[in-house]
Order: sequence, then structure tokens, then C-alpha cells
Amino acid sequence: PKGVINDWRKFKLESEDRDSLSLSKKEILRQMSSPHKSFSKDDKDTRERFSRKMSMQEYELIQDEKEDETCLQKYRKRCMQDMHQRLSFGPKYGYLCELQNGEQFLEAVEKEHKSTTVIVHIYEDGIKGCEALNSSLTCLAAEYSTVKFCKIKASSTGAGERFSSEVLPTLLVYKGGELLSNFISVSEQFGEEFFAVDVEAFLNEYGLLPERELPALENGNMDEQDVE
Repeated sequence: PKGVINDWRKFKLESEDRDSLSLSKKEILRQMSSPHKSFSKDDKDTRERFSRKMSMQEYELIQDEKEDETCLQKYRKRCMQDMHQRLSFGPKYGYLCELQNGEQFLEAVEKEHKSTTVIVHIYEDGIKGCEALNSSLTCLAAEYSTVKFCKIKASSTGAGERFSSEVLPTLLVYKGGELLSNFISVSEQFGEEFFAVDVEAFLNEYGLLPERELPALENGNMDEQDVE
């Protein structure tokens, strides 16, 4: 908690319009930016006096509740962005990739980053459920950019005899080159009509999707519920 409070105080001071600050408050801001470079190790009394004065100056800078609330919203936004950046790693995609042949299929599975989940839809034109599944995966690819979504025609895999119309559409899920899940005739898991939310729920049921990514925080307008 102490570290969070200090981080908030520093953010508050840095958010102030420096041109409008008095010289004393500018000095406070400078000291807050580099607190360990302000005094020598032997100058204990000066450090203690400055610490007391700094607390009073900070109070003057943050006592306006309206301005403080605006600054708090900005601080929350920055913290959410920092957290999202720390948790997001590995390559990004954001689209449904069309694989042209068996070689590309193997490369997509075996040469991908070990932390990346690869979901491959094996389909054929005219097979019930294939078109709807491709549309659903296109939507999910945009929502889960760290997951690599691919599609390939059964006839292009080089092993078309293994993917007859009876087992299509098929979903194969890989990670680190290893097959995690194999869903044949996957459209039978859904109703007559299905959409991206249905496929998303199905994949989440098996723990195959990561946490949904945070939306871009560009306007700073966040409700309390969104922050929590």
C-alpha cells in the first residue's frame, strides 16, 4: 500500500501544469522525481525537514476534489494500461489466416511461439457449418489477437482422405507443437444457427482461450464498474 500511495502522489505531481506551479512546488516535484539524489547520506536533519514540508505541499496540490478525481481517472487508466502491457506477450495476429497447403499447416503448428495457442479449422466449401464457423473464427481472431486462428481446406492438407465430409468441420488446437484438442463435426455442438459467442463459449468450456483482452483505453472515460 505504501508503494501504491507514493506512486499515486508522484503521478499527481507530474500531472500538474508545471508552468502554473510556484518555484517551491516545482522544487517539490523535482525532489519527488529523484528523491535519493536530493541529499547526502549525512544530511539527515535536512531530509526530515524536507519530508515534512513536502507532505504539506502535496496536500495543497491535491486538495481540489474535482481536479483530484480527474487525475485519479487518468491514474487508473495508466495502471490498467501498464498491467495489460505486462500481461501481454508473444506475437499478435488478429485475423483468420488461410493456409494453402500441408507445408504451411505444419509450419503454423510447429514453428510458432511456444506460448501461442494455434486453432486450425479444417473445412470444405459446401459443408454444413463450415462457413458459419469461419465467420465466427474471424470475429474471435479480432478479439483474441494472441491466439493464431487458421483455416485450411481438407483437400489442401495433403491428407484429405482423413477429413471426409462426415468429420467436417474439424477444429484442431495446438500449443508448443502439441495437439491439445481435436473436435470433429464440431458444428454439431451448436444449434442450427450459431455465432462467434457460441464458439467462444465452447472453447472457453475447455479452457482453450486466454482471458479476453482489455479494450483500448484512449478516452479516459471509465466507470467504477469497469475499473473493478
